[in-house]
Amino acid sequence: MIRTLLALDGALVRGALSLVLAAEADISVVAELDRGDALPQAVRTKRPDVAVIDLDLVDAASVAGRCPLLVLVDQRRTRRLHRVMVPGRTLGILGSDVAPRRVLDGVRRLSRGESVIDVDLVMAALTRESPLTSRETQILDLTAAGAPVVEVARVLGLAPGTVRNHLGRITRKVGARTRVEAVRVAHEAGWI
Repeated sequence: MIRTLLALDGALVRGALSLVLAAEADISVVAELDRGDALPQAVRTKRPDVAVIDLDLVDAASVAGRCPLLVLVDQRRTRRLHRVMVPGRTLGILGSDVAPRRVLDGVRRLSRGESVIDVDLVMAALTRESPLTSRETQILDLTAAGAPVVEVARVLGLAPGTVRNHLGRITRKVGARTRVEAVRVAHEAGWI
């Protein structure tokens, strides 16, 4: 029996996947989580053979032990795949929109110590270019973290007016109307 833990955002998706997995004779769902901060404790206490996690919910490095991970990734967030690369951990990466059979196959393969990679997802990660320069990415990262313009300027050694000019260019480049929308668009695209 493959003991499986689910850490996925959204009760409907998590519940549906739990039903699909539990319907298999060789798989049991030992825990369902909707918060990433609860994962390390659940892995220690439930001792799953495989954890199916949402990339946006969980940082793979925070997962206790060496539990193999099947990471479900939204294709728009492929730039964030580096978050799940942990040396020595058996890893699977699938798009969050794959058919349930692919998840079942992934769980089984990971339980045998095999890796699982969605080639289309990896290709999307390698080919999706950010329109932002490295400086613009720094500015938007700090802005996304809640830093006001004056703080961003101080941290990066720039004048506040220069930061405002960068934020205006960033907003136009990503097709947003406001700074908040620019942060959301860049985050969803995996650029920050």
